[in-house]
Amino acid sequence: MSFVPLLSLPLAVAPLATVADESAGLSSIGTPTLWAVTLVVVLAVFALDFVITHKPHQVAMREAVKWSVIYIALPLAFGVWVVASHGGQLGLEYYTGYLVEKSLSVDNLFVFMLLLAAFAVPRELQQRVLLIGVAGALLLRGVFIALGAQMLERFDWTFLLFGLILVATAIKVLRDALRGGEQEVNPDQMRSVRVIRKFWPVTDSYRGARMWVRENGRRAMTPLLLVVVAVMTTDIVFAVDSVPAVYGITGDPYLVFVTNAFALMGLRALYFVLEGALSRLVHLGYGLAAILAFIGAKLALAWAHGIWPAVPEVPTLASLGVIVGVLGIVTFTSLWVTRRGVDQQHGVHLGG
Repeated sequence: MSFVPLLSLPLAVAPLATVADESAGLSSIGTPTLWAVTLVVVLAVFALDFVITHKPHQVAMREAVKWSVIYIALPLAFGVWVVASHGGQLGLEYYTGYLVEKSLSVDNLFVFMLLLAAFAVPRELQQRVLLIGVAGALLLRGVFIALGAQMLERFDWTFLLFGLILVATAIKVLRDALRGGEQEVNPDQMRSVRVIRKFWPVTDSYRGARMWVRENGRRAMTPLLLVVVAVMTTDIVFAVDSVPAVYGITGDPYLVFVTNAFALMGLRALYFVLEGALSRLVHLGYGLAAILAFIGAKLALAWAHGIWPAVPEVPTLASLGVIVGVLGIVTFTSLWVTRRGVDQQHGVHLGG
């Protein structure tokens, strides 16, 4: 299978976003030149990642940490440029939006971890699956960003709709968090997997990085293609809550796109850095549910303010404070609870 089409995925975002900006008349810092430069950089990053993952190999912690530092430094440096060129308010919106998207991407890693385990993906192939999933996620979010921009400009009730979507998502995330460790993924129960297996034969084992092989005179899929389809299917769900969440922070489609792009581009490396630590963030779901519900309420207030000016709006700085505070609290409590559990286990073993 050729990966060239995947490398061109980010290019599809620019026309969509440009159409949204121009036809809807939205205020945006995204000039044609800035869009072009941004997409060239995004495309170059994906091309580099595909070169790196061309030969399947296990990702060492040192390699993952190095790339994670790079992928965090890039958005931080970009934020400095936003502040210097467009003022502190837009810079604050950008950093807050990026923090929200990065937080949601960490939650997405839990699902990716479950999928990779459920499909028993060999460790050397995991980064290729993640990279293709990220490319698909970026394309889907580009489409959602463009549609969201048009809706926000044309329909006043879009703020309320986005708010309701986020509140509904917060309830679902909270329910998942309350179920705790009972979350699991069964590939045989996934609709996309069942449909594929109904029409195409699938090999019993992985065949390296190949997604199609010919067996007994027939063209057959490998499990690698099944897991890629499963990951990209979940990308649709992620986009539904991710895009409205960042639109609750900033109304600039360009900033919405770059916050999503920066959060997604470092996801592959971050997975291998946090792979062991993810299981310790036991309260992250509660925190994300609170953040999504808060942003949903913020969007609902913005809608109400447009109809009744006396209704207050939530300032961006206050939003940043709430988000940072919630993430700090759930991180601390998660590490404290898991550390306490480990200590208690050691005490039981020593006492025994």
